Amino acid sequence: MSTLDAERLLGAGDAALSDVRLMLEGGRIAAHLPAPSGAGSLVLPAFANAHDHARVTRASQGGGVGAALEAWLPYLALIPSVDPWLASAVAFGRSARGGAGAVMAHYTRVQGLVDYAEEARAVAQAAREVGLRMAFAVSMRDANPLVYDREDAMLARLSPTAADVARRRFMRAPMPAAEQVALAETVAAEIEGDLVTVQFGPAGPQWCSEALLSLIAERSAATGRRVHMHLLETQAQRLWADARHPEGLVVWLDRLGLLSERLSLAHGVWLRPDEMELLAERGATVVTNASSNLGLASGVAKVGDMVARGLRVAIGLDGMALDEDEDALREMRLDWLLHRGWGHRPALSQAGLLEMATAHGRFAITGDAGAGAAPGAPADLLTLDWAALSAELIEDVPPMDLLMAKGTAAHIRGLRVAGREVVADGRVTGVDLPALEAELLAALRAGRGQTEDLRAVMPELRAAFADHFAAEPPCC
Repeated sequence: MSTLDAERLLGAGDAALSDVRLMLEGGRIAAHLPAPSGAGSLVLPAFANAHDHARVTRASQGGGVGAALEAWLPYLALIPSVDPWLASAVAFGRSARGGAGAVMAHYTRVQGLVDYAEEARAVAQAAREVGLRMAFAVSMRDANPLVYDREDAMLARLSPTAADVARRRFMRAPMPAAEQVALAETVAAEIEGDLVTVQFGPAGPQWCSEALLSLIAERSAATGRRVHMHLLETQAQRLWADARHPEGLVVWLDRLGLLSERLSLAHGVWLRPDEMELLAERGATVVTNASSNLGLASGVAKVGDMVARGLRVAIGLDGMALDEDEDALREMRLDWLLHRGWGHRPALSQAGLLEMATAHGRFAITGDAGAGAAPGAPADLLTLDWAALSAELIEDVPPMDLLMAKGTAAHIRGLRVAGREVVADGRVTGVDLPALEAELLAALRAGRGQTEDLRAVMPELRAAFADHFAAEPPCC
């Protein structure tokens, strides 16, 4: 049994509570008792980062700043391979320091230094040492390795040297669909347990064959395993979807059997109202990624419309937080500013926003709807410096109002996951994060030689990708 005192407590009902002692036992909140006044802490459920990649670098480290998604993706191939435990420990440590107690790691950037199952074990070990809940989504794809459908046209834009590099780097033969699904199930048998689960992670409809998506849907239905996939992140993907699936992309996914409560979909920027309604009817979750969508020129998701249609919405950082600092509180504030509604017609309540950031994200990651700060809930709790947040108050301002005005990761005192103290006094307890960050940076700089061929043609590739997609007619 341990205790946590809150001068203010959010997530235990409709209104904030004052002077509460949370009794923690067996990884859950056992009870609320009165606490001495003046504890100086604001306690709320931990943030659930429902879409991320455990990515090894930040966007500004390797170039590509300002590029739209399709021209930015090739820059990921510039990242040298490094030790997967080191990369993941840094990614998860930064997430914890930013306020996330649970993370969806859609593992799209494989280091490739060992076999896949061994790499997955290293990632899971890093999550456990940091202390986070983690869903490891095995990334799966077997179509359109370069652009959407028209790869010959894209290659024709390139010089012979750049085209050769593009073929070698991006156009390798994919693993057969059945083997990809079997690999995900092998990984699950290897690493699940102790706060770690495994999901099927199809990259997105434009990157997956019908055979692969159908097999994933079949195995998900048979096993109950969750599925996490990108969907309609960019205008170019909307154009592709409408051309390839005139009956409707989401309708097609439904016919394949993918739409269910087990499905979470990252981005959904270009969803239409009828698609939102079908997803809501099937119980799927959409994970909005406001900073990433702004940074990669993808657009602003219509979250208010989703909520109005009863669609469950969660929040993700996507490795692209606004200031590259994994700050979950700032991401919440950005979502509030973008999606609360305009003028005097509210589209999203503060209570709804908190649910998006906590309970809905936790459901997408774990499949468990239980979250909050009431007795019986998991002891996944974020502690903020209420004394600092409220130091300038004149009136008695509600804690959520104050969070939406200026809350950032700088106010984080601590983070507990299943009762374990993961962050204390702003420091990650399970690993020496500053030392690991320095080690990782040194390894990345030392490995730059792995990608010299790609680096030499990257300016040409970026321009060609931009020209290729700019040639598409605008839509929507």
